[in-house]
Amino acid sequence: MVLEGGKTGRRRGWGGGFPSLMRRKQVDSDRVRAEGHRQLAKELNVPTLVAIGVGSTIGAGVYVLVGTVAREHAGPALTISFLIAGIAAALSAFCYAELASRCPSAGSAYHYSYICVGEGVAWLIGWALVLEYTIGGSAVARGISPNIALFFGGADRLPWVLARHQLPWFDVIVDPCAAALVFVFTVLLCVGIKESSFVQGLITVLNACVMLFVIVAGSYIGFQTGWISYKVTDGYFPYGINGMLAGSATVFFAYIGFDTVASTAEEVKNPQRDLPLGIGAALAICCSLYMMVSVVIVGLVPYFAMDSDTPISSAFAQHGMQWSMYVVTSGAVLALCSTLMGSLLPQPRILMAMARDGLLPSFFADVNKRTQVPIKGTVVTGVCATTLALFMDVSQLAGMVSVGTLLAFTIVAVSILILRYVPPDEVPLPSSLQESFHLSQEYDEEKVRDTPGDKRCNTSQIKDVIVAESMKDPLIKKKIYTGKMDEMKRRKVAAFSIGSVCVGVLVLTSVASATWLPFLPVCIAGIAGAMFLAAGLGLLCWIDQDDGRHSFGHSGGFTCPFVPLLPVMCMLINTYMLINLGLGAWMRVGIWLLMGVFVYIFYGRTHSSLTDVVYVPVAQADQIYRSSS
Repeated sequence: MVLEGGKTGRRRGWGGGFPSLMRRKQVDSDRVRAEGHRQLAKELNVPTLVAIGVGSTIGAGVYVLVGTVAREHAGPALTISFLIAGIAAALSAFCYAELASRCPSAGSAYHYSYICVGEGVAWLIGWALVLEYTIGGSAVARGISPNIALFFGGADRLPWVLARHQLPWFDVIVDPCAAALVFVFTVLLCVGIKESSFVQGLITVLNACVMLFVIVAGSYIGFQTGWISYKVTDGYFPYGINGMLAGSATVFFAYIGFDTVASTAEEVKNPQRDLPLGIGAALAICCSLYMMVSVVIVGLVPYFAMDSDTPISSAFAQHGMQWSMYVVTSGAVLALCSTLMGSLLPQPRILMAMARDGLLPSFFADVNKRTQVPIKGTVVTGVCATTLALFMDVSQLAGMVSVGTLLAFTIVAVSILILRYVPPDEVPLPSSLQESFHLSQEYDEEKVRDTPGDKRCNTSQIKDVIVAESMKDPLIKKKIYTGKMDEMKRRKVAAFSIGSVCVGVLVLTSVASATWLPFLPVCIAGIAGAMFLAAGLGLLCWIDQDDGRHSFGHSGGFTCPFVPLLPVMCMLINTYMLINLGLGAWMRVGIWLLMGVFVYIFYGRTHSSLTDVVYVPVAQADQIYRSSS
């Protein structure tokens, strides 16, 4: 940072180098967003947000997951596994709810991390989310045709148009059904957010009806047969507490999807109220449905006798309801279609947010005047997802999908700590106001120079009186200077504490996952990590939160409870999940992130809207905005 000739503004000419990674943008207020960017249509309310959240979260995996987890990990305690996983997901949901209501703009975790952490981290989060939604949508689309084949009696009996085909002379199996579905939903998303959210809501309601059928019909059979599966001799925890917790770690990924709600923040009519309600209600509904389905299915068939591939339809077939297979399969197809829409919806908005900030070409920032959606970004997203769904078997890449989400969850939790303890005290001044800012400063300086001698004398006398009074009464001097010094010291301690927490979380989760290491290094590293975490968390609990948090962003929305404990727990859970995703997934994601680093170095770094800006204190920025308007 370089002071310009004694002016209060600080110019950060960060065209390159490490400091460019740390520059942060301002919360997008109405006046800032109105500067040249066409806005998205505000059409969403609480019911549509709940439909988007539930539809994006409940995929076809629940129709398979209950059998696999119950048989291999949790047994009858599967319901508790879903509950624990739901509570863990709720920690991230609380963090998302506060940031979404304070910073209601497109971009989700990318937007929050750019405001709170810095440009470098924000770029990596946005780049990882782009990969997640592209591969996630393609993988979901490839899973639809095998489920449709069940209606025809197998894949061999599918119509030629829907069946998979192997290209001659190439080891490639094309899936025209998957590509067609991606194309249809892409066109639907281009029509408008109101129309696409209505269709997704309709599909989600139908899927919920299928799950309610499973719950009601299964409960009837269970009461008729006496819930025989809960009477097995192995007890409620056949694999012990560790097995139940391992089941929670597996089913945790069934809750990923509620973050899609945050990506639509700019299209919500009343974001301060509706976004927290939408995120919370969607997660609560998903958790309730998961738990009720697991209670019923585990009670109908002993956990060790469950079919790993079709646990629900097989459970009904054993009680003479073979026709239920078609109902359950319909639910799986509906769930996949809804999840596919949930994967295609956020990516154009993230690309749009990154293009608005100059990190990507302005092509992606264009919003159609009639439909008020980012059509160009949606088309590019749809073409990429259609190509992958048609030609590639992306099932091996499915592990990469979770990396982006868990990284986003972790950074959102860190952003909550930064917002509460060290929120940005300087904001970038838009280029349109920089000239008027400098002119006003020059005018003030000339006004002081042109002041008559007697007035300047009076001013000097007044200053002398203030200094004299402060010398007589040191409390005045203390009141003027001590408060500012104490605040600077508090911010330094808070920043150090957040860093200590991050180091402690990383060390502890790494040690917990490194079961192949000898005991002594694990013990030493674990103690060190625990000390870092305890020291940082203790200091955060001891010091006061920043008063600036009350005026940060849009006030009047949801406030995350139990800070700093809740965000730290969220960081621990998500970091542990990240480390345990496997080396293969991390190597593939690492290649993608390395590509992103080169894109940022050769394009985003130099084209960023913060390349050459003046940073001014928040209070002064508000004064400049008022005077300019």
